[in-house]
Amino acid sequence: MTDYGQEQEMEIEALEAILMDEFKEVHSSESGLNTSNRCFLITISPQDDDTDESTDIPVQLGLVFSHTEKYPDEPPLLNVKSIRGIQADDLKTLKEKLEQEASENLGMAMVYTLVTSAKEWLSERYSQDASNEDIENEEAAKDDVIVPHGEPVTVETFLAWRERFEAELALERAKLMPESALTAPKEKKLTGRLWYESGKAKGAIAVNEGSDVEEEEEIDFDDDDFEDDEEDMLEHYLAEKSDSSHSSRKAA
Repeated sequence: MTDYGQEQEMEIEALEAILMDEFKEVHSSESGLNTSNRCFLITISPQDDDTDESTDIPVQLGLVFSHTEKYPDEPPLLNVKSIRGIQADDLKTLKEKLEQEASENLGMAMVYTLVTSAKEWLSERYSQDASNEDIENEEAAKDDVIVPHGEPVTVETFLAWRERFEAELALERAKLMPESALTAPKEKKLTGRLWYESGKAKGAIAVNEGSDVEEEEEIDFDDDDFEDDEEDMLEHYLAEKSDSSHSSRKAA
């Protein structure tokens, strides 16, 4: 004949040794169970079993049980309480789950098995909520990111801009040249540098200085703009050097 009382005492001693401070006896009036037998409360928190450290999830469960007369051939009386942060619907779902598992483990000490199952369920249930909240926060942060608007710069758009810029720059240069220089035949046209050196620019400069224009716009000429002028200056220099050479020989 099975000695149920001895088996129950052995299980209680084992639970005390394993769970330590998480295991304690409570009065039947505090258990929420309809019994006058001894009642026990096990505090369960979601945690990493490898490190035995509680997570940051702010939930905690109280599992209350009491042995029936023929336990473990009968399931124990069970109740679950929220110590911190567990909703009533979740408590109802968990209690039904534990009662089902108890009926599947008849004939053996099962309380620690139920504790392990409750701990796993608690971790999965509230870790999932925390993960969903993190995802929602990330999505909200993405929505808050300001996306700059405007036309992206490509090779085509840059070339089009440069063409417009060079056209405007050429127009500004033309405004500085006298009309006679612009309308002269190509072979008689003076380059910008030779026109300046010829002295014709002095009159234009004097007129510009005496005008009522209050603001002057500076134009930055690139070195490439004067490539033709530099060639003309080189030819002029070589010609003068050649003439001076001939004069020196005659004098000798």
